[in-house]
Amino acid sequence: MKENSILSLLKEHFVVKQFMENEADIVLQIKQGVTFTGPNLWVLVFAIFIASLGLNVNSTAVIIGAMLISPLMGPIIGMGLAVGINDLELLKRAARNFGVATVISVLTATLYFLITPLGEAQSELLARTSPTIYDVLIATFGGAAGILAICTKGKGNVLPGVAIATALMPPLCTAGYGLATGHILYFLGAFYLFFINTVFISLSTYIGVRLMQFKKKDFLSPAAEKKARHVIMALAVITILPAAAMTYNIVRKSIQQNNISSFLHKELQQNGTQIISSSLDKEKKTLNIIAVGKEISDSTTAAAQHSMRQYGLDDIKLNIIQGEQGDSLLKLNSQISQITTTRQNDQKKIIELSAEVTNLTSQLDEYKQYENITADIRKELNILFPQVNTITISKVAQANSENNEVKHFVAAIISTENKKPLSQQEKTRLGQWLQERVKADSLVIY
Repeated sequence: MKENSILSLLKEHFVVKQFMENEADIVLQIKQGVTFTGPNLWVLVFAIFIASLGLNVNSTAVIIGAMLISPLMGPIIGMGLAVGINDLELLKRAARNFGVATVISVLTATLYFLITPLGEAQSELLARTSPTIYDVLIATFGGAAGILAICTKGKGNVLPGVAIATALMPPLCTAGYGLATGHILYFLGAFYLFFINTVFISLSTYIGVRLMQFKKKDFLSPAAEKKARHVIMALAVITILPAAAMTYNIVRKSIQQNNISSFLHKELQQNGTQIISSSLDKEKKTLNIIAVGKEISDSTTAAAQHSMRQYGLDDIKLNIIQGEQGDSLLKLNSQISQITTTRQNDQKKIIELSAEVTNLTSQLDEYKQYENITADIRKELNILFPQVNTITISKVAQANSENNEVKHFVAAIISTENKKPLSQQEKTRLGQWLQERVKADSLVIY
């Protein structure tokens, strides 16, 4: 008894048969929307120009407006209906009009992007170049909502919502951009997205028509009808495979990024240290991390390296950049980010930054040069000048109090504490040897 009441409740709320329009009126309405002549064609051209402008200036509102006035849904739903009711004549007419509309749309968008002074690809445009399985789902559910709205009374705002959700116009405009700028991959990616939308809106229409039991025209033979169904299913599978592969890569990349974030938070987080950025070099299998503040110890680094396997980062080497090297890179990254934000990343700025990187690298190498050779020189002094107790070598800057002139030279501080002092001859010989050993243009010995 309880099960019957639940079924009755579900039937009352979900059955659409009682809300349907007359079947003949629905078919006539869809057939009229298939036609692309006169006003419909002009509206399509204007919609393409509006969508191209929106993509060009990165305006979501303008793009939505173009999708609302676009008449592209008509022939796509027409193709789904034609397959669903076995209307070969309607299928030919819808496919022909759809082809004309597609060609005109791409040519219009190409013309716009050839003459526009704004040639840079914005985020709204680039978002249409890499379709995924989610676009398949959007087109499928959008098409289902569309055919249901057309077939029932009180359509409300469903059809405008379907036009926005399935986003037929932006991919065509992006394809035009790819042709105009010579970015063939942009063209292929965007056109594939448009193809996905077309196939799965039509497929949803076909399924909706069959579920609502529209009267079918008879095929010449049952075998021909069966063949048509197989062709439709094969087309759907072929269309979905590349999108599924792209989605797999996106999901895998997202999981890897989450694992890296979790690794940084749990294994390398410590008071006084801030991790500025991290990047995974797949070719070298290295996770590069830039940290500032309190340096991460070697023992912490070794422990973190050992635990990387727990985060799915097998065979990845940990490279932590910190200290003076980290500060230099942080300064450089800050400058690059500022340039990106202000959109002034022209060739001149890139050259300047490249020169600064070279300069920073040179300064770092020069600083480490004396640090690295001091230990070797100390060993050699034990043999050549055993009277020397300690030696310190570094690059210094000296300012003159009279004219504020700054001089740069290498200073060597030598101590003979608790040992026999050097004679003047030994001092001279030590200076000559040290000058040659450190290869400094100017050397002062204290």
